[in-house]
Amino acid sequence: MTGVVTGLYRYPVKGLSADPLQSIAVGAGETLPFDRAWAIENGPTRFDADAPAYLPPSSFLTLKREERLATLEARFEEQTSRLVLLRGGRPVASGDLSAPVGRQIIEQFLSAFMADRLRGRPRIVHAPGHSFSDTEEKRVHIISLRSLRDLERVVGRPVDPLRFRPNVVIDGPAPWEEFNWVGREIAIGTSGPQAVRLRVTSRTDRCAATNVDPATGARDMAIPASLQREWGHADFGVYAEILSDGDLSVGDSVTL
Repeated sequence: MTGVVTGLYRYPVKGLSADPLQSIAVGAGETLPFDRAWAIENGPTRFDADAPAYLPPSSFLTLKREERLATLEARFEEQTSRLVLLRGGRPVASGDLSAPVGRQIIEQFLSAFMADRLRGRPRIVHAPGHSFSDTEEKRVHIISLRSLRDLERVVGRPVDPLRFRPNVVIDGPAPWEEFNWVGREIAIGTSGPQAVRLRVTSRTDRCAATNVDPATGARDMAIPASLQREWGHADFGVYAEILSDGDLSVGDSVTL
């Protein structure tokens, strides 16, 4: 199997929009740097920054329940940890996520913007080295464009790959071939020791968040239901564990 990386994305704040990348350095056993590094508590949770642990996505503001989040564009500046929120192309809030006052500015905006959907004061949480992923283990999420095209054939309309919140988008392998990679290793990048090795660990069970258009916030599709009706499961994409340090870039080759 050979393929090519066509997209790289991370999501600095869980539930907010993607941060597209051209290349990024990765480490064994880690997520993409800054991927889900922050999350927005929807009222008090059990999260302890001094002893960070996995919490279910329902603890935080996410697209699964709060499609209004998709109407915000989030721009993240890695060097300063500044988050800028835009609505309709216009900035509505910005703040340094590494500083209490910066987080407070974003929280105040969200308090008003999400007022009717909150269970308490929203709080942006973070812990060094912790990722607020939907999985307990640190993983990257990979989707295949040819599988996406097959899904588009079934639903009869274009499907934005960002509905699936991927970290890595690849093209080349046959539709659904990625499911056969579970338990196997893939290499991304230059062949040989410089390639980044990953072990594919599981298929990804999709939830109602994929029904939300990431550009408009409209809940306008029934992706899990379409998958279940056509293929007898609600899986799309795979999770993988990074096994070696290296660089990932758009245009890299992908080999099994």
